[in-house]
Amino acid sequence: MESLKLTPRYKNSPHFRAYWEEGNGKDLIEWSGAEVSFKKFEEKTHLYHKVDVLGDEVVTDFYQGKTYREANQAIEQLIRYGVPKDAELPQSVKELFEFSECVPEWLDEDLLKSGAEACMKTGLDALLSLRDYSLMGGYDYAYLNKPLVFTGALKKGALKRLAETLEFWVNVTRHDAMQIHAKGYEFAIKTRLIHSYARLKLKEHYQDWDQQTMGEPINWWDMTATSNGFSLVLLHGLKKLGNSFTEEEELGMFHLWKYISYLLGVPEECLPDNKKAAVEDFYLWTSIQPPADEDSVYLAQSLIQESLENPILRYNYQRKLLNYVHISGSKFLLDKEVFERLQLPEVWNAGLIPNTIKLGNTIAEKVLSRKQLIARGDKAQMNILNQYKAITNS
Repeated sequence: MESLKLTPRYKNSPHFRAYWEEGNGKDLIEWSGAEVSFKKFEEKTHLYHKVDVLGDEVVTDFYQGKTYREANQAIEQLIRYGVPKDAELPQSVKELFEFSECVPEWLDEDLLKSGAEACMKTGLDALLSLRDYSLMGGYDYAYLNKPLVFTGALKKGALKRLAETLEFWVNVTRHDAMQIHAKGYEFAIKTRLIHSYARLKLKEHYQDWDQQTMGEPINWWDMTATSNGFSLVLLHGLKKLGNSFTEEEELGMFHLWKYISYLLGVPEECLPDNKKAAVEDFYLWTSIQPPADEDSVYLAQSLIQESLENPILRYNYQRKLLNYVHISGSKFLLDKEVFERLQLPEVWNAGLIPNTIKLGNTIAEKVLSRKQLIARGDKAQMNILNQYKAITNS
């Protein structure tokens, strides 16, 4: 892989410059105090061709000769109850659980708690920012989405993809969720193996994957960008919606996603500890990503359409209102150029809902305690998750 020379090929492109000189990127730099440049670009490029080798070995060794469901159920038992001493398992599986069950010295339980509570206290705002900013904005990075296209995951439909993302996010952001054998820990290990399974299937069936241009499928650098989507971008969206955070809560958010990503197979030295480091790395990563293409637009349109077809809501007017809320959210949170590239529809008075949310947050933070905000937000997020689970499971 050393022979593959990677350059910041889009650093002078209109989409890159507009984002970092005029749009949300400029705001991220000012908010974080980041010092962006390409001095450290070559230090990061190897990540584009590095993947979770241990996860791939587990899938190769353990999933062979079983249906995916059988293998997954067996793995679930090991995640929830640990590896029996006398178990006859492939060496790769033993190594996976030796790694996962060994708590790293750098892990700070207080910061984990602060990060989880920062996610919970923002309630439905977090789900709005996650969907209409992090997820929708991520579709603008054409290469990042290619594994979805190549593995046929697009055929699941937006409802299924959204439900899976929501279930993962909610479960890893609760109190004590990342304790060994807990629910969030389980989701992290299972997602790690899903990534490996998808990568191996992609490489088996699609010989024309352009590794030099797009890197390895689900590579470490793309994974750090995804982690930034769940921490940096999510936080930025929440701040735009009028939520405030203490320094400890911000650091906690990054610490939480550092540990989650670590359990997903990304080395800790590749992951940021704070918003400054996150923005500086995100700046470099975006310089190798082209803007939205046809697949990006398809993904964006599917996500918009999901709210119009959402079976959770009984009446058509409810679905239209939900659609209005999410389009308004994307209009408010995304850069104008990104909104247009994804061909998102215009709506009347798009600032109405976001500005109403901002006002509501200003009032709520004055009249409710942090403990009350966390309890209220946790309940609201769990309620939405349970509604999606009821629909997708049926």
